[in-house]
Amino acid sequence: MDQLGVAIIGYGLAGSVFHAPLVAAESRMRVASVVTSSAERAERARAEHPGVRVWGTAAELFAEDEDVDLAVIATPNSTHAPLALQALAAGLPVVIDKPFAVRAADAEEVVEAAERADLPLTVFQNRRWDNDFLTLRGLLEEGKLGEVRRFESRFERWRPDLKGGWRELDEPGAGIMFDLGSHLVDQALTLFGPVTEVYAELDRRRPGAAADDDAFIALTHASGTRSHLWMSAVAAQLGPRMRVLGSTAGYTVHGLDPQEDDLRAGRRPDDETLWGTVPPEQWGTLGAGDDLRTVPTLPGDYPAFYRAMAATLLDGAPVPVDPRDAVETLRILEYAHHVASAAEE
Repeated sequence: MDQLGVAIIGYGLAGSVFHAPLVAAESRMRVASVVTSSAERAERARAEHPGVRVWGTAAELFAEDEDVDLAVIATPNSTHAPLALQALAAGLPVVIDKPFAVRAADAEEVVEAAERADLPLTVFQNRRWDNDFLTLRGLLEEGKLGEVRRFESRFERWRPDLKGGWRELDEPGAGIMFDLGSHLVDQALTLFGPVTEVYAELDRRRPGAAADDDAFIALTHASGTRSHLWMSAVAAQLGPRMRVLGSTAGYTVHGLDPQEDDLRAGRRPDDETLWGTVPPEQWGTLGAGDDLRTVPTLPGDYPAFYRAMAATLLDGAPVPVDPRDAVETLRILEYAHHVASAAEE
């Protein structure tokens, strides 16, 4: 097999900006098929990926396309689990965009179906390959902070006006907690392990907002670390991307990893010589008290996800993200949503 044929199911923001370019940048993969009911998006897919086959529905793809080795689910959140089950039933390995599903029980059903079918299944938790996360993980592995007592992490934006789109609707899986919280909780669990306590706040701040646009989650890990996680579309001033306080030192970094903005702008990993990098003035600070120094921020590496997925399918390597990690993230988000909603009553 020269290249794995990949089907991108859904060609909106997630499918066209994130998944398809990263698949195309992986030498052992190609975008073979796209599923979209939009004529405009179909034409864009054909222009961006010459030779791609375009299907109007996932059912048509699963029934008729014999040149697909991997299905990527990049549709609205509420459709993730049903489409993943259909793909697995068609004999295809599956990548699901985050969040895995809208309920942990649905995600568990998909995991069990993949295990029964003996097919690889993974979740696109791409923020594990953010430059700040990779840098912090390296510092922790080197013991530079001592025992971590508090992990503060934010994805904040200033978008005071509604933009439209399904993420702003009052429907399962919409809202900022599921959208950005999926990343923040996953990062906290990956770094600091299981959680014993959850506290949350959830608000609709923008006029006419039907879904939450401002949220906070506090996690107490079994290790003793406390994670404080902010996600907001209405932050008039942005806080540090991360502030991590340990027994011997802290680490603070501002600004977002550039990979999302680069992908949105049409830049691609295979045409950039310094992908995922930031200049020294954007590096983070390590130290305690007055003894502070900047530390280089490692390059971000979203292409690593599909590089690892190719290795899973062709070399028998583990999937890039264990789907059970994503199930646990959903359990926490579900419970956080319950805690915050109960507090409003």
